[in-house]
Amino acid sequence: MLKRLVLNIKLFIFTADIQINKSVSKVIFKACNQGQGSLFPVSQEDKIPSNAPVRPVNQTVDTLDIREITGTCKSGGTASYHPRMMLKAVLFSCLNSIYSCRKIENALQDRITFMWLSAMQVPDHNTINTFRSTHLKDTINHIFTQVVLMLVEMGYLSLDVIYTDGTKMESRANRYTFVWRKTVEKNKAKLEEKIRRVLEQIEEGIAQDNQPNDDPPAPINSEELKRRIAAINRETLSKESKKELKILKEKHIPKLQEYEKQLKILANRNSYSKTDKAATFMRMKDDHMKNGQLKPAYNVQIGTENQFYTHFDFYPNPTDYLTFIPFNQGFKKRYGKLPKKEVADSGYGSEENYEFMENNSIEPFVKYPFFHKEQSRSFKSNSFHAQNLSYNVQRDYLVCPIGLQMANVGNSTRKSANGYVSQTTIYQAENCNCCPLKSQCHQAEGNRKIEVNHKLNSYRKKARELLKSKEGLMYRRKRPIEPEAVFGQTKANKQYNRFRHFGLDKVKMDFAIFAIAFNIGKLYNKTQIISKNPKKQSFFDQNEIVFVFILIFIKKNLSVDNLYCNPFRWAA
Repeated sequence: MLKRLVLNIKLFIFTADIQINKSVSKVIFKACNQGQGSLFPVSQEDKIPSNAPVRPVNQTVDTLDIREITGTCKSGGTASYHPRMMLKAVLFSCLNSIYSCRKIENALQDRITFMWLSAMQVPDHNTINTFRSTHLKDTINHIFTQVVLMLVEMGYLSLDVIYTDGTKMESRANRYTFVWRKTVEKNKAKLEEKIRRVLEQIEEGIAQDNQPNDDPPAPINSEELKRRIAAINRETLSKESKKELKILKEKHIPKLQEYEKQLKILANRNSYSKTDKAATFMRMKDDHMKNGQLKPAYNVQIGTENQFYTHFDFYPNPTDYLTFIPFNQGFKKRYGKLPKKEVADSGYGSEENYEFMENNSIEPFVKYPFFHKEQSRSFKSNSFHAQNLSYNVQRDYLVCPIGLQMANVGNSTRKSANGYVSQTTIYQAENCNCCPLKSQCHQAEGNRKIEVNHKLNSYRKKARELLKSKEGLMYRRKRPIEPEAVFGQTKANKQYNRFRHFGLDKVKMDFAIFAIAFNIGKLYNKTQIISKNPKKQSFFDQNEIVFVFILIFIKKNLSVDNLYCNPFRWAA
């Protein structure tokens, strides 16, 4: 009975298999054998699309003169990875938002585009890190300049117009290892007073008696203190005096030297981080605790054109107007000339900066504070505002709202943090107490005083005329989509919002690598737009762009190093 039941079950399963096979007999699956060999191996070149982003990186680096990088390589030992291949890998990793050396190593092992770019060579993360920090630290800035000049030759940049803006970017340093100037100066003064009291006890007040009592005490220098202690040791001292001298040498002198070292590092700054001494504590907009906390950061100033990086630099001061002149001087040092037109927001509209642009024949499309406010109807209709008062140039006086004269009563000077001295003229009304409009005019006691900077007003008038012109309106419309868009793509899209190195030299090196990769990626995007929309093409088509790369390569001084790559294979 049991055997018959088993036979019936087997018969049922067999019949069901036949019916299932009949229903799926039309489905055919491809063979998948991971160990299958290939008689004709597939070339990596065939796996990379002609419009892949890795190709412009390869083409651009092949045109660059990297003799400065190869000059940093030492001879002897085993064969080294070629700097051109390493530079390609580093730039392409930044283009793909890969900034870690270990992640670059992993990409070289398992991503076909990286394998093609490095010709199947896989340097480890230590080699990549050494290449970036040793061979690129002093040479990458020149590579960035070459890429920008290449874009100028291709017609994407002119370097005649620069859109300037700044942002604060967080350092890698610990957020809570800060040193403040006021605290150091306060503690140093307390320590100096303690040292004076000790010396006074030891020297029995002789040094103090020789000085007038009304003179302020001179600051104590650690080297001078050592000489004084050495002189005291030559004398016969009591046991108590020897104990005090021992405290001076073992406790007070090292602490005084620490304060002196901290003040030397601070220089003109108000703070710095112990783990990254080049970083200054600044108030960030995107604070990690959302409460306006200070963080160690750098003030990154950039210049853009057509949304390409054209120049960049780093400054320890958080205010933008102090960076304007050194930033433009750096631009001139890089390209041998200053831009003809400067476009910037009101953070740069100071008298010092306007005078710099005037002396160097730069058209100032630079706003100043209250530029937009003074265009409003409420501002123009306010007859009590200082800028709306009438001014008599010949007799040098202002006219108050009721028609009385405000005479020139003197001048005052102001000095900026850069040392620039500006002159202001003080005008004062004669009798405001009897004026029926005093409550609307001002709230101060006595007669109203107004300080006017005539030189700054003349600069603002010229800037206002330029900004309100047809050309100025065009630049004002483009400014928010120039540096602001570049900052947005850098911080949000590329996630490059915090530095990964300590020290200003390495921070500049890392940002220069990113800026080069950013420019190459922007070039790739623009060429793709042109290829997909021929009507938008204004200068080159796809084949002509490749031809320009070849021409740029030929224009370089060919050397043994330049023969490492053959640019004519691009056209294949």
